[in-house]
Amino acid sequence: MTSGDLLAALLDDDTYRSWDTTPADVRPGPGYAAELARARAAAGVDESVRTGEGLLGGHRVAVAVSEFGFLGGSIGVAAAERLTLAVERATAERLPLITAPASGGTRMQEGAIAFLQMAKITAAVAAHKAAGLPYLVYLRHPTTGGVFASWASVGHLTLAEPGALIGFLGPRVYQALTGASMPDGVQTAGNLLAHGLVDAVVPSAGLAAYLARVLTALSTAPVPPAQWRNQVRSSEPADGQADGGKAADDETAREATAWDSVLRTRRPDRPGARDLINAAATDIVPLRESGLILVLARIGGQPCVLAGLNRNVLPHGTETLRTAQRGMQLAADLRLPLVTVIDTPGAELSPEAEQDGVAREIARCLVTLITLPVPTVSVLLGQGTGGAALALLPADRVLAAQHAWLSPLAPEGASMIVYKDTAHAPELAADQGICAAELAAAGIVDRVVIETSDVQLLRDLGQLLQAEVRSLAIGDDDARLARRHRRYRDLGRALLTRTQMFRFPRSSLKNQHSARPRPRLATMTPGIKHCKTPPADS
Repeated sequence: MTSGDLLAALLDDDTYRSWDTTPADVRPGPGYAAELARARAAAGVDESVRTGEGLLGGHRVAVAVSEFGFLGGSIGVAAAERLTLAVERATAERLPLITAPASGGTRMQEGAIAFLQMAKITAAVAAHKAAGLPYLVYLRHPTTGGVFASWASVGHLTLAEPGALIGFLGPRVYQALTGASMPDGVQTAGNLLAHGLVDAVVPSAGLAAYLARVLTALSTAPVPPAQWRNQVRSSEPADGQADGGKAADDETAREATAWDSVLRTRRPDRPGARDLINAAATDIVPLRESGLILVLARIGGQPCVLAGLNRNVLPHGTETLRTAQRGMQLAADLRLPLVTVIDTPGAELSPEAEQDGVAREIARCLVTLITLPVPTVSVLLGQGTGGAALALLPADRVLAAQHAWLSPLAPEGASMIVYKDTAHAPELAADQGICAAELAAAGIVDRVVIETSDVQLLRDLGQLLQAEVRSLAIGDDDARLARRHRRYRDLGRALLTRTQMFRFPRSSLKNQHSARPRPRLATMTPGIKHCKTPPADS
């Protein structure tokens, strides 16, 4: 497929406008000048890349498409300058940028100076991403060499053409340099998808529709004022019910034992992360679906990144945690709220996981999530066991299903440590304060949704997520981040005060905590319970 064919297939009819001017004069020698002339005549274009703008599903976008027919799509100084100018213009005009490379890499006729153009292009792309603007890449057949090792591999979203040859070193060059053949199937779009290096394999005929979904998911949908007011109102306690309904609400929330909740969350048919995403979100664009489900979507019209632990695909090891980090970074890059969903029997326990650094990846998730500059909401949906749960928990707001729970180990493991058997697991579950209501009382969970049915649970959690995400999205970033840091800094301080372990004057601590009532549950919309958190100015 030529660059012209792809542009015609990608953009809405009659909307493409070229940004290209006459290529820069690189003062070629006679032999290279002749090659350039033959390439222009054969390909019908004046360089190996074409740039411009158009509409894609009604969204205005900037595009940069390689022409492989022009010297194998190779990048020299003139092509790099054209491409860099296009990236800079897209940034200045705040347009999403779509690139579609098909290239053998650096133009060898221009040598080292052409090789270093990859750094120039990548720097422009980095600035575009730093501005919070989408950068979407479609890897075509073939994409290799310095192009693949630079600006073609740093997209927010990376798609690939079916069957495309994609790799760092082309197979002929590999054989010439090593004396061996590249194994079949390694440098293919499908293999890269299997190893998480591309997000989807999409035929060119379906590319426009796919990218239109992405652009829609990244666009804020207007919410009618009346609907927005209803969402905000539903996220607050109903007038006159915070005290009057307290006893009944607490009784409802605590009617099952901790062990009952543990067993309920292990039901094979209990709703999982995928079910919640489908119930709460629209315009869903899957990015990964293995141990962690990673999608772009809109919640209540607000673009978001959602990352949910998939309890049906185990173990939750380093690959799962690295995918979570990728989702966190994507949210930060695109300045979108992040929603995490926790439902896990725990991080992978194996010699392979130890050697692959599972503890380090948990720590990296924690560091990234706690310091993420965008709004964050976590949902404790079911099992919340160990480091895999901890890695996705510390958000601005934490919601929980009634029977969800959080524990450093499964109760059976805790029982083995304390009692040297697993028979005491129900007792340990009760003693460790792992249930949603107890987590709310400790200030770990903000909202608890009572469970009367699976359908009701998903509906109410979805409604609550909409209100929380939109409320957080309109706040001040610095103030929100400061509240998040204070929230987790203060966890456990009340306990330290009671036991006189904290080295502050007791009077000041008493005054500090006297204004903090014990969190309680109160009715909101039917089925949704609200747990008050400490005042933001405390």
